[in-house]
Amino acid sequence: MQQRDDNVPARYGSGPLAATSRRSTSPEKGPALIIGGGIAGPALGIALARVGIESVVFEASSAPRDSAGAFLNLAPNGIAVLNAFGLDQMAEELGFRNDRLVFHNETGRVLADVAVGGITLMRGRMSKALREAALKGGVRFEYSKALQVVEESVDGVTAQFADGSRVEGRFLVGADGIHSRTRQSCFPDQPSPMYTGMMNLGGITRVDLPSTGSAMHMFFGHRGFFGYAARPSGEVYWFSNLAQRVPAQDHLQSISPDRYRVQLLAHHRDDPPEVTTILEAVRDDIGAFAIYDIPSLSRWHRGRVCLIGDAAHAIGPHVGQGTSLALEDAFVLAQCLRDIASPPDAFATFEGRRRQRVERVARQSRRTAARKAPTGRIGRSLRDIVLPIFLKRNARATEWLYHTQFNWDETVSSQIA
Repeated sequence: MQQRDDNVPARYGSGPLAATSRRSTSPEKGPALIIGGGIAGPALGIALARVGIESVVFEASSAPRDSAGAFLNLAPNGIAVLNAFGLDQMAEELGFRNDRLVFHNETGRVLADVAVGGITLMRGRMSKALREAALKGGVRFEYSKALQVVEESVDGVTAQFADGSRVEGRFLVGADGIHSRTRQSCFPDQPSPMYTGMMNLGGITRVDLPSTGSAMHMFFGHRGFFGYAARPSGEVYWFSNLAQRVPAQDHLQSISPDRYRVQLLAHHRDDPPEVTTILEAVRDDIGAFAIYDIPSLSRWHRGRVCLIGDAAHAIGPHVGQGTSLALEDAFVLAQCLRDIASPPDAFATFEGRRRQRVERVARQSRRTAARKAPTGRIGRSLRDIVLPIFLKRNARATEWLYHTQFNWDETVSSQIA
C-alpha cells in the first residue's frame, strides 16, 4: 500500500534523485527489503533508487507516523547527504537554522558561544518528506509489517511478518531503530540496548521571549541540562535532560503533561528565569523519551542481512548526530551495493568504511553526556573554568565530524580479500 502526500514539493523527488552515473550490474533478482519506515529506511530507499536498485520498505505501524517524535538537529554532514541525494532544499523548508550553541552555567553566565551549523526540524516532518521523496523515486512502502523471522539462502532472503505474510528479496537491511527487531532476530548474540539513566523531555510552546536568532541556548542547571531556541513567531523549542530512574516507555507516554511540568519545574527551580518562564508556559503534550545506548556491536552484517542507523549504532542525542549518521549510512551502503556485486561483500565493505567514524562519534556523545550530569559547587566552578577552553578546542577539532564530503562518483572497492 502506497500513501502519497501531494503537499510535499515535487522537487523532493525529482532532478538528481532519479539520475545515476553507474547502475548495479548484479544478475541477482528481487528487491532489497528494508525494515523500518522512520528516517534511515526511506533514506536508504532514496539512495538505492539513485543507484538503480529496487527496494521495498516494511513498517510495523499501521500507517505513517508523521507526528511521532520530537524535534531534532540535522548537522552539516546530514545536510550534505541530502544535497547529494538531490534534496537540497528539504531541510531548509522543513525547519530553521541553528548555527550556534551558546552555553550558560547555572546562574545564566555565558561560558562559550560555539559555531556549529545545522537545522532544527520536527522528526515526523522529516520522515514524511523522505518517504515522499522515496515514493516518487519508485520505492514501495508496506505497513502493518512487523518483522518476525529472517531466513537466508544462497541467493536471497525471506522475511516473515507477524501477519503471516512472507516476502522474498535479494538482501535485507534493518533500519528499524535502537530496539531493532532485525537485530534481535538475526544477531541474537549481540548486546541489547541499555538505559543510560537519563531522560530527554521536550516540546514546543509559545512564550514571550526575545528571539534567539540562529542560536540554541544551553544551560548547565543545578539538577539537569536545559536547552531552548525562541523563534520570532513566539514558538519556543525546548528540551531538558534529567538523570533519574525511568519506568517502561509505554508508562512514560501515559503521564499527564501537568505532572511532567511540575516535575520539570522542581528540577529547574533554581536555574535562570528564562528556563522557569518556558516551563510555566507549557500546556501542550510533553515528549518524554528514555535515552538508551547500545554497546558497540561486534558486527553489523551477516550474510545477506545488514544493520544501519540506530539499529547498528544507537547514539544518544548529546551531539545531535543520530539522524545525520543514519543518512550517511544510507549513502555509503548504496555506493557499496552499486559497486560490489556480492551483497555480503558489500555489507562487509560498508561496515569497514563506517565503523571507525561511528564509534568515534559515539565516544564523543558519551563524554558530552557525562558533562551534563549535575555536580557540586566545586565541580561547577571547575567546569566553568575548563569548559570554555574545551568547547573552543573541540569546535576546531570537529572538522572531521561536520564537513565530510559525499560524492556519488567515488568508486568503492571491496575490502574482502
